[in-house]
Amino acid sequence: MEGPAVMAAHAVLQRVLSSFPKQDAGACESSARSLDVVVGLEGGVYFVRVDRRLDRCGWPVGSQLEFDWFELYAVSPEGKVLGRRAFMP
Repeated sequence: MEGPAVMAAHAVLQRVLSSFPKQDAGACESSARSLDVVVGLEGGVYFVRVDRRLDRCGWPVGSQLEFDWFELYAVSPEGKVLGRRAFMP
């Protein structure tokens, strides 16, 4: 992965981790270990999707704490988060 894509992924991962409840800090389900990060580039903007993978925390494959949880962000090549798609209507 190229440098700007890594910066975009890092910026989003930090934002998502900071949004988890403080009382859950240290739990695998609220850590980077439980998250998948996918980065794509379109029109000079990185799109970063974060999905939860609870199976990495000992849960059965396909387990979810929320229905179809994910986060999707647009990020500049400099690592500035430009926008977030709301995941709940």
